[in-house]
Amino acid sequence: MKSMLMGLALLFSATAVLAQDPPKSPLVSASGDNVEISYSQPSKRGRVIFGELVPYDKVWRAGANMSTDITFKKDVSFGGQKVKAGSYALFIIPTAKEFTVILNSQTKQMGSSQYEANKSKNVAEVKVPRQKTASTVEKLTYSFPKGNLQMEWDDTKISVPVK
Repeated sequence: MKSMLMGLALLFSATAVLAQDPPKSPLVSASGDNVEISYSQPSKRGRVIFGELVPYDKVWRAGANMSTDITFKKDVSFGGQKVKAGSYALFIIPTAKEFTVILNSQTKQMGSSQYEANKSKNVAEVKVPRQKTASTVEKLTYSFPKGNLQMEWDDTKISVPVK
């Protein structure tokens, strides 16, 4: 009887583990010279991203779940603004033509819901033009080509010089 109960418990545990779906927005990271970014990576999944899922003129956490956090190992120029080495939450305010990219010294915020309470901790705000991608980008992707922080998702690409 005891072995039968243990067998059922084991079967139940295995079924519960197998039934778990992978996260829809897995935690990923990207790195470049002197910089690393960590974010939950949402997918397009047939949705219109900017202007609908991510509304224009509102603060967006620049990813899913918790705030997107970026770390500079040395002092940098971020879009022409001096930023000290350290970790920052990355927020974006999109519009149809340009995006405002914000670095905030309060990391690990619960999405953008805590942004207003921490807005005074902004250390840089940079406006960059919205560019169109050559093709649709399914997953939100950050990269660091040629001394830039680049974000691509759906039909949109933005780039902030990081020197």
